[in-house]
Amino acid sequence: MATSAYVVATCRSNAPWARSYAAFVKLALAVLLVRLFFAVALGSPIPGTHTVVTLPEVPLPDWAQGIRLGGAVTVEALVFALYDGLKLATLLICVGAANALANPARLLKSLPGALYEMGVAVVVALTFAPNLIADAQRLRAARRLRGRPDHGIRGLLQVGLPVLEGALERSVALAAAMDARGYGRTAQVPAAVRRTTTALTLGGLLGVCAGTYGLLTAQGAAYGLPVLLAGLASALAGLWLGGRRTPRTRYRPDPWDARAWLVTASGVAVAALLTLAASRDPGSLHPGVIPLTAPTLPLWPAAAVLLGLLPAFLTPKEPS
Repeated sequence: MATSAYVVATCRSNAPWARSYAAFVKLALAVLLVRLFFAVALGSPIPGTHTVVTLPEVPLPDWAQGIRLGGAVTVEALVFALYDGLKLATLLICVGAANALANPARLLKSLPGALYEMGVAVVVALTFAPNLIADAQRLRAARRLRGRPDHGIRGLLQVGLPVLEGALERSVALAAAMDARGYGRTAQVPAAVRRTTTALTLGGLLGVCAGTYGLLTAQGAAYGLPVLLAGLASALAGLWLGGRRTPRTRYRPDPWDARAWLVTASGVAVAALLTLAASRDPGSLHPGVIPLTAPTLPLWPAAAVLLGLLPAFLTPKEPS
C-alpha cells in the first residue's frame, strides 16, 4: 500500500481520473472497518483463548446454527479479520492506483482491434467513477463557499442530484460524439476469415481452459503446459485476425520505449518473486493466528515489493 501511494503521489497528473485515489483509500478503510465489525458482532469460526470482551449474546433458533450475535470476542478472531480485511483493502488501493495513473485514451490505443468495442465500454466505465468524484468535490466546494451544508443526508441529496444529472448529460454527449466520429463501423471481411477467426478464438479458449486444468491436476502435468501454450497461440491468432474487422487509424502512435518495458518488468518481477516466496515459505507471508504469533518481515519478499517503486523514478508525470 505504501509503495502504490508513493508511485501515485509522484506520477499522477491533474486529470479528473487522477483524483480518485483518495476515494479508493477511503473505500478500503471502510471495508476493513466493516470486516472487523462483522467479526465482533457476528462472531468468527476461528477459536481463540484470549478474550477481549464478552458481548451479550442473542439466542437464535435451531435453523440458524453456526450463526451467533454477540458473545465472546477473542484476539485471534480480531487478528484473523484484520488480516482478511487488509487483503481486500490492499486490492482496492492497488486498483485505485491503477485507475488514478492510467490514461484511458492511451489504454484504449493499446488494445487489439478485436477488443476495440469492448475496450471503449471498459474505458467509459473506468472514467465514470472518477468523473463522478470530481463533480462531487467541485459541488461540495461550491456549497461550502456559499455557506451551505455539504455533509449529512440533506447535503448528500443536494449534491447527488446535480452529480447524476451531469453524468447523464455527459453520457449523452459522449454517445453523440462517438456516433459522429464513426465508432462501431466494421470492414468487409470474407466469410472464410470470419469462420477461421471464430474457430481459432474458441479453440484457443478451450485450450487455455484444458491446459490450466492439466497444470492444476497431477494427472495432466505431461500435457498441461503444451496445451496451454497452444491455446494461447491460437487465441492470439484469433484476436489478430479479428482485428481486421475493425478499421483503425492512429493520428499519434503511442511509442513503447525502454521505460515502458522497465515498468512492465518491475510489475512482473514483483508478482513472480512474491509468488515464489509464497510457495517456498507460506508462513512468512500468511502469518497464523492459532497459536497467536507476531508477524515477521521476510527480507527478500520485502525487497521484491520495493521494486514496485521503479515506475516513480522512470515514468514522467502524465500531462493534464
